[in-house]
Amino acid sequence: MTARILVVDDVPANVKLLEARLSAEYFDVTTASNGAEALAVCARAECDIVLLDVMMPDMDGFEVCRRLKSNPATHYIPVVMITALDSPADRVRGLEAGADDFLTKPVSDVVLLARVRSLTRLKMMTDELRMRAITSLEIGMEAPERSAVADTGKGGRILLVDDRPASYERLAPMLAAEHSVDVEPDPSQALFHAAEGDYDLLIVSLSLDNFDGLRLCSQARSLERTRQVPILAISDADNNARLLRGLEIGVNDYLLRPVDRNELLARARTQIRKRRYTDHLRDNVQNSIEMAITDALTGLHNRRYMESHLATLAEQASARGKPLALMILDIDFFKAINDTYGHDAGDDVLREFAVRIRKSIRGIDLACRYGGEEFVIVMPETDPHVAGMVAERLRRSIAGEKFAVDKGDKRIDVTISIGLSTLERKGEPVADVLKRADKALYRAKHDGRNRVVSDAA
Repeated sequence: MTARILVVDDVPANVKLLEARLSAEYFDVTTASNGAEALAVCARAECDIVLLDVMMPDMDGFEVCRRLKSNPATHYIPVVMITALDSPADRVRGLEAGADDFLTKPVSDVVLLARVRSLTRLKMMTDELRMRAITSLEIGMEAPERSAVADTGKGGRILLVDDRPASYERLAPMLAAEHSVDVEPDPSQALFHAAEGDYDLLIVSLSLDNFDGLRLCSQARSLERTRQVPILAISDADNNARLLRGLEIGVNDYLLRPVDRNELLARARTQIRKRRYTDHLRDNVQNSIEMAITDALTGLHNRRYMESHLATLAEQASARGKPLALMILDIDFFKAINDTYGHDAGDDVLREFAVRIRKSIRGIDLACRYGGEEFVIVMPETDPHVAGMVAERLRRSIAGEKFAVDKGDKRIDVTISIGLSTLERKGEPVADVLKRADKALYRAKHDGRNRVVSDAA
């Protein structure tokens, strides 16, 4: 696993040392000697992780980090502060500036590389989500960057897994100042609790009695319902080997005992902000997928989805020797509705029409808006006789009850014409089935509308 690392330090010897360490592990290293230069590199998206010294002239590391994390274009870049400052207050100041971690000099190679690799994995996942969500902007969705920058990280749901009362009775009240906290003192039940609770953060003690806290973390990463929940591990100071192992298996962050209240809260806020941002990205990706195959006005599948899925349904019907029926529906005199009552009324009719279609078909049937006022319904395992009954029932449901338009102030009569066809032979092109249904629809309209016409090959 490689990444582009930006090392920011005004002392050339420090830069060369870090550059040598990272290059030996096959990371691509870029350097900057001051804050302004670092901001410019990040703005050009030329790095994946920033290793940032705190004590620099003109603009210190805290200010550089604040600017990176307050800019929607760079806030997602992980920042690790490396400094000689080692008090809890300094760590909290760095975390509150937005740093993802705060390492104190001298930093061992093992600790540095473990942290860089851990953040690289998270950055790669975030980058993939961001790339997939780019189209969300093109279809009018709100980008999550600005909300992420404004997010305080407070108000999260936290599960604290700790079996020592002296520990969790101290930690839970600290966290409760900003979050909703559940305590699970039984590690064997923690995974079930986490899977059912929709938590924003898991905090796991690695000092559990008769239970391996790292195994619990590993199980949380392997379970679908907890895979994306960030994990904050709490460990004794002499447990570095287990902490590094934890970073390798997916622990996001850690704290050493004795736990400082402000540092605990700062690290929790950081992880919760990240969780919300990645959740928003995933939601955008899912919504963009749904919008790509769904008609926005009616909520039915669109023509693109129908054309790809219809071929699959036809292949399945042929392979199993089952019938397949297809109908094309057209709202009669729809242009007159728009001309007489306005396009908003036309939209009202289309939405209600989609609702009535859903009520008239089965869950396995495929209903799509084909274009304008035309719709297609595909019915697997349906012979011509049953398909005709369904079509007639749908026609009656449309004609038998007026449609409300203009926010319910007016009610108008609507009728439909339906052309019906079925898959006639194994391997028949679906385009031929559609064409026959379209011809049947033409006959239904030619013969006076408000009727069902079936077309046989």
